[in-house]
Amino acid sequence: MKLLLPVFISFLLFFTTACMKTNTHPVADNGNQERVQEVRRYGQIIKVKPEMIQRYKELHAAPWPGVLKMIKDCNIRNYSIYLQDTLLFAYFEYTGTDFQADMLKMAQDSITQAWWKETDPCQESIRADGKSWWLTMEEVFHTD
Repeated sequence: MKLLLPVFISFLLFFTTACMKTNTHPVADNGNQERVQEVRRYGQIIKVKPEMIQRYKELHAAPWPGVLKMIKDCNIRNYSIYLQDTLLFAYFEYTGTDFQADMLKMAQDSITQAWWKETDPCQESIRADGKSWWLTMEEVFHTD
């Protein structure tokens, strides 16, 4: 667990340079004016340990309110995690302007760190060398 923050920081550096798609969507502003909001979509994968699948499901059936608030405060929306056999697939949209700063904010949050101490033992890197955690995928198709 001592390596969690350094591993996450190195993941952030990879993550911010990984392939991601950006769309712009008009959203209502306060004065009934429309402004364009940038939305970046992310798809990621990681393995879940077979013996920890039930624990992982239990944790995510009742996520901690502080974790949900931090996700929202870090400009992440429409966040879902799917399970197929021992593969987890996550999808989310980022609407902020400084992804790296928002991820650093999340990584430094004590409630989020405590949550990761619960969830990380359930997961394992999809890469044999273990150098990445949630691996960002390349988007090859999208339609609204």
